[in-house]
Amino acid sequence: MQTNFTLAQLADPDLAEANQILRNCVHCGFCTATCPTYVLLGDELDSPRGRIYLIKDMLENDKPASEKVVKHIDRCLSCLSCMTTCPSGVHYMHLVDQAREHIYETYERPLFDRVLRKTLSIVLPRPGLFRLALVGAWLAKPFRALTTGRVKAMLELAPAGIPKVSPVDAPQSFPAQGVHKGGVGEGGARKGRVAMLSGCAQQVLAPSINEATVRLLTRQGYEVVVAKGAGCCGALTHHMGDTADSHRWAAANIDAWLAEHARDPLDAIIINASGCGTTVKDYGYMFRTDEAMAAKAKQVSDLTKDVTEFLAEKGLELPEAGAPEALTVAYHSACSMQHGQKITAPPKDLLKAAGFTVVEPAEGHLCCGSAGTYNLMQPEIAGQLKERKVANLEKTGADVIASGNIGCLTQIGGGTEIPVVHTIELLDWAAGGPRPEGLPAR
Repeated sequence: MQTNFTLAQLADPDLAEANQILRNCVHCGFCTATCPTYVLLGDELDSPRGRIYLIKDMLENDKPASEKVVKHIDRCLSCLSCMTTCPSGVHYMHLVDQAREHIYETYERPLFDRVLRKTLSIVLPRPGLFRLALVGAWLAKPFRALTTGRVKAMLELAPAGIPKVSPVDAPQSFPAQGVHKGGVGEGGARKGRVAMLSGCAQQVLAPSINEATVRLLTRQGYEVVVAKGAGCCGALTHHMGDTADSHRWAAANIDAWLAEHARDPLDAIIINASGCGTTVKDYGYMFRTDEAMAAKAKQVSDLTKDVTEFLAEKGLELPEAGAPEALTVAYHSACSMQHGQKITAPPKDLLKAAGFTVVEPAEGHLCCGSAGTYNLMQPEIAGQLKERKVANLEKTGADVIASGNIGCLTQIGGGTEIPVVHTIELLDWAAGGPRPEGLPAR
């Protein structure tokens, strides 16, 4: 794609990056076939190619974001399916993130939109506040029929109950236990040491995921540390365009993890929510122009692994008996996993090695509609995508649905009677842990 940025504009490293991304685009349109919003709406401006033209015009001409641009950029899920499809290597993620930052800085949203976004950016990254908000939503849920739009969507997504606070999410260290062929061994030699991101929304909605992660990794011989000072990965406000806030969260994590790394070297930083993993792996890019943080951010990105990626690389030791039950698992690959991190085989291979039969749904490349806060901000489109995803998953005839991202688990779980659990919960169960809480006894 031909661009016309001035030399003065290209002196800005962000615009120089945007210029290179735009130049890589050859207008081929392959991205339209796998873009969820284009598949649903059929509008060129709701495809990656259409959005790229809007972003190019806005950035190149240094225009404030218009209502039209905001409408179509807001409809983007950032599922990154287009990046998997693109034959030219267009890094759409970095381009749309820059567009969102420009929108944040130049466009005044309607009052309700501003209040809602600010509320979400304050509440969701803070587990204590999020828990209180869920209590309020739970009390208001019986009256959701009286509400509409985004308010109704938020009430419908509120869980029926709120799990107790888990002790594993407080800063601490869990010693390695070691393993042997017969099962768990006490006090075995430590294979390594990892830090685990506790996350924010996940530890409130499904604390069992972090608990399963700690159990499985320690039984595999790894010390697991929850670093003091680590919190939200920053993805939520990053995708809202609030770069300053997202960088504050990211910088706190970087400092917390590297302090642990300096005290006793880490083999990896483990992420069990793929939406967070995509962002943490991008810290090096996010801080590339920050002299004080660039090297540290890159070091953290290089250490970061999805929990299934780590286990696939290191090897997962399992009891000889295999899976406790012969279950068919429909594996839903979160967009942030398959498109954002390019992790496709490891979760499925681990589930198969654990003795489960793994099936995949049709249209596995299409988003379920969760996409961070997308199902709150764009409930109609998110609802259509959820129905489509659930229908494809149910057609597999599986006993249980597994995924590696809390947003997907919440979104899909709200549309089907099939149990929905995290991949790591099934692996922990197969390796000697308890039956997943979301999987009823047969």
